[in-house]
Amino acid sequence: MARGDQLAVEALIATVRTVAPHVDLTGGFAVIPLTAIASTAADPRLPLFVTRTAAQKEAREGAGVELPGRNGSGTALLERLYGAQHQATLLPSGETTTLQSVTADQSSAWEALLIPPLAPIEALASPWAMPWLSARLRAPDGCPWDREQTHLTLAKHLIEEAWELHDAIEAQAAAPSVATDAAMAEELGDVYLQVVLHTQLAAERGAFDLTDVQERLAKKIIRRHPHVFGEGTAETSREVQRAWESVKAEERAERGDASPKSKSALSGVSRGLPALSASRELQDRASAMGYDWPTLDGVREKFTEEIQELTEALAAAGNPDSITGRGATSAATLAAAQDELGDVMAVLVNLGRRSGIDAEAALRGANEKFRRRFGEVERRAAERKIDLKSADFATLDTLWDEAKAAERAGALDSKS
Repeated sequence: MARGDQLAVEALIATVRTVAPHVDLTGGFAVIPLTAIASTAADPRLPLFVTRTAAQKEAREGAGVELPGRNGSGTALLERLYGAQHQATLLPSGETTTLQSVTADQSSAWEALLIPPLAPIEALASPWAMPWLSARLRAPDGCPWDREQTHLTLAKHLIEEAWELHDAIEAQAAAPSVATDAAMAEELGDVYLQVVLHTQLAAERGAFDLTDVQERLAKKIIRRHPHVFGEGTAETSREVQRAWESVKAEERAERGDASPKSKSALSGVSRGLPALSASRELQDRASAMGYDWPTLDGVREKFTEEIQELTEALAAAGNPDSITGRGATSAATLAAAQDELGDVMAVLVNLGRRSGIDAEAALRGANEKFRRRFGEVERRAAERKIDLKSADFATLDTLWDEAKAAERAGALDSKS
């Protein structure tokens, strides 16, 4: 610290001892120029001095850049971090006011603000809030449910929360608004909670903590983007994928992974993924290694081939039909038909992947469309006093065509 800065800090401390002796500075504090609020991470659990002297303003003017992930600057940002009604002491006068009032009166002649610390339970906008809350919930006098959890019992919640986030992302993309943005932010928080909870469990047994998680992730991202942070080059997404898989192969070699499975480019694809998503990921990775059809025509031809093989396999199984009660000729022929159906679905995933269509999203969309149309069929049948269970197929098909036409005309609620 330069001599002049040290003197300035000593002067701030001396002023506080006079005008706000109740504020405890012995546990540490931060001093940040107002112009650097947006570019500096500060712990709101410590007292904060925000300075506004001409010299400091000139020194930092234009130097601060908003921290990635944070929007806003100046006292308006302080309002978001601490709350609009959080008190602040104007120095050197010692006048007490709120951050909202400070923002509203930019002409006020204060040289520094003293912002008292927040209690951990109140510092909810800081990066330390969730780790603190997680530890508190797991404390001896915390929440019984949280204290009972293990990595295994929490695993299913991560999957559930990830799909709820997926739904929120689709809703936001379909109808961008303040409401859908807020819903997406909430679901992102639920996913992040799972990361925090698992990390807390690991920290309790001395395995790793959030610092380790963040550091390892950051190192991995830097290492796998040599075209951004190193000497590598990549002009297209495909080149990025190839570089990514190459770096991952180097990482496996460095770890000494010796088994054929661990050396595979596909070894990291979780078997717990939904089947369509897993198929997409497997094919993406194989493609990044150069294993892919040269053109989309090859994929279409493969689809025709697989459909024919499925038709033949079903015929060999006796064209089983669970509705009419016709069974398969044997378990073996039914298993063979299932195998061929899987091949057809895999080719469909590939066709979507090459065309820029996500098969998982496409099928989810088809499911929602079926919900809407069948709901309309039920509504129309009820209006006409038609019993769906006893109606003939021609009647049902007519109702379906009407529902389909109504949807295309925009007469069906997309959320119904």
